[in-house]
Amino acid sequence: MKIGFFINLHLHNSFNLNKFSHPWLLLQNSLSLLKQIFRIQIYVRKLYIIFSLSLVCNLNTAFLLAQSSDSMSSWSLSAYADVYYAKYSDEVSVGNFQQFASISPRNNSFGLNVLQISSQYDGPNFRAAATLHYGDVPSSSWSQNYNAIQEAHVGVRILKTLWLDAGFFKTHFGTEYLMPKDNIASSLAMISYYEPFYESGVRLNFDPTKNLEINLFLLNGYNMFIDNNNTKSFGMGITYLLGDKGNIGYTDYIGDDAPPGSSLPHTRFANNLFLNYNFSRKLTVQAGGDFFVQQNSDLFNLTKPGIAYGALGTLKYQVKSRFAVYERTDFFYDGEGILSPAYTYPNGNQLGYTSVSQTTGVEYKPSENSYIRVEYRRINMLNNEDIFITNHRNVDYRNDLMVNMGVNFDLLKGSQNKK
Repeated sequence: MKIGFFINLHLHNSFNLNKFSHPWLLLQNSLSLLKQIFRIQIYVRKLYIIFSLSLVCNLNTAFLLAQSSDSMSSWSLSAYADVYYAKYSDEVSVGNFQQFASISPRNNSFGLNVLQISSQYDGPNFRAAATLHYGDVPSSSWSQNYNAIQEAHVGVRILKTLWLDAGFFKTHFGTEYLMPKDNIASSLAMISYYEPFYESGVRLNFDPTKNLEINLFLLNGYNMFIDNNNTKSFGMGITYLLGDKGNIGYTDYIGDDAPPGSSLPHTRFANNLFLNYNFSRKLTVQAGGDFFVQQNSDLFNLTKPGIAYGALGTLKYQVKSRFAVYERTDFFYDGEGILSPAYTYPNGNQLGYTSVSQTTGVEYKPSENSYIRVEYRRINMLNNEDIFITNHRNVDYRNDLMVNMGVNFDLLKGSQNKK
């Protein structure tokens, strides 16, 4: 518990967010910020080693404390499928994926976003979860290593509210989830596309109260199952439940994913704040923002840090019990190109992507575990970056239309009381 709060409080006290409120001030203070980031990395590594040794020394005693004469275990097997039809104004070759491919990525095509099977076991001192998936989402957006595995991890109870899990995880970072069933909209905001979708490593899960959850991660890297170098990365997630109204939270990532042999380090510090809130039975709001700084990554001076940031806001209004409408606006800035490709202008100058997108959709739910959505999105690139092709000419916008149908259901569910 002390380690989790120490990291959070140290981050809070070390970085004054007010002085980073404008891009030009961000650049002026970025070198000082990176020095503090590296100090924190050293602190975190030392704390992790100390804490790991402490866990090993007290493992047997902790298991005895977690035992009880009456204990309940449960297991489940569930399935989820999402099918789609999508139409894009960008003239990508037939059968190929669109740019920013994630959900419904093929143009003028009926397709399968995902068919997945999930299993979960929760015992008094042991738990495990695994999901296998197939479809256009894993083909376009997932690791080519272990492509069929969405998640697979096991965990042991250390103390009453403390668990240690290890394996392959869905990402802990960001505001939106990947699958349409978990989000208000079917498509992903641009900033969500550049967040990690998956990760591998070790997670320390601590629930000090029924409303507060703290997760610490030791990871192979950013959006990867298999490490690409000899360094490890760190992550944190804090979520606070706002009763039955929603939740608020913070997630982060610190790590250097530069391949071996790189002449300069590229330590990345990524931050995310999110809010999910139900103002009433009819009105739901989701909002989030990301800020990235990465060492030696300025597109114009590779010895200076680069920055990227973005935000999204989504409103959902429940018109009837089974019918709703929603609207999302998102903004993405990556002028230094630390997340997005660099666009080359005719004069040879380069810039990373900057965009604003607007999404409008309607949803009909035939049942609590199913949905039908019709959604329109307009992506506008803000710096005359003509990355799309419409009517055989390069343009800086794209129109998207997608229809999604999805259902998730339990195949098997059970529990056992052990005495």
